[in-house]
Amino acid sequence: MVKAKTTKKVTKKKEVEKKTKKVKPSAVLVKTPKEKEIKKVKKVKKVEKEVKKETKKETKKETKKETKKETKKETKKELIGGEEKLLEKKELKSDKEDLEEKSSKYYEAQGKRKTSSARVRLWTKGKKEFIINQKTLVEYFPTIELQKTALASLDVMKCLEKFRISVIVKGGGISGQAEAVRHGITRALVLFNPDFRKRLKKAGFLRRDDRRRERKKFGLKRARRAPQWSKR
Repeated sequence: MVKAKTTKKVTKKKEVEKKTKKVKPSAVLVKTPKEKEIKKVKKVKKVEKEVKKETKKETKKETKKETKKETKKETKKELIGGEEKLLEKKELKSDKEDLEEKSSKYYEAQGKRKTSSARVRLWTKGKKEFIINQKTLVEYFPTIELQKTALASLDVMKCLEKFRISVIVKGGGISGQAEAVRHGITRALVLFNPDFRKRLKKAGFLRRDDRRRERKKFGLKRARRAPQWSKR
């Protein structure tokens, strides 16, 4: 019986100890007013940080939009400025060309021979040159005979060094082109001075020469040449 009482006392002591352990003042967390204030401050700081982040994002977006708008405006201005400059340049060029045309009047005519045609322009002012298809006379017509035929009408009127001449020739061979240039120059000289007509007509340079190579006929070797006849 004594043993049973001692065991009961021990168990009671243990239970009391457990209860006391649970209800120890050190184990229980009690919030002081300072800690509460610190927590509030932390929350406020967190909220401020979030607000700052949002404001930064918004400001970045706004700045990006503004920069894009500014760049677009600048590009538009540059394009408009470039177009205006181009228009101004074109206008200036057109004005210059008009002034040049008015100041330096030229006489234009077209000459033909066989299948070649030549557009001739005569200027009274400027450097006295003879240019054919952006080449000099000697470069384009290498032989002296062709040079003489091209300059024949000027030689007759004694105006070799009075004009600046530019010619564009197309089609045919070299001899046909030389005669087409001569025909064009004679027509331009008549436009320059109608008194030249009689002398140029007498020389035979004013009329267009219609002679052409006759076409080949079937059964013949050329236009008229027949194959050689053999008796046997």
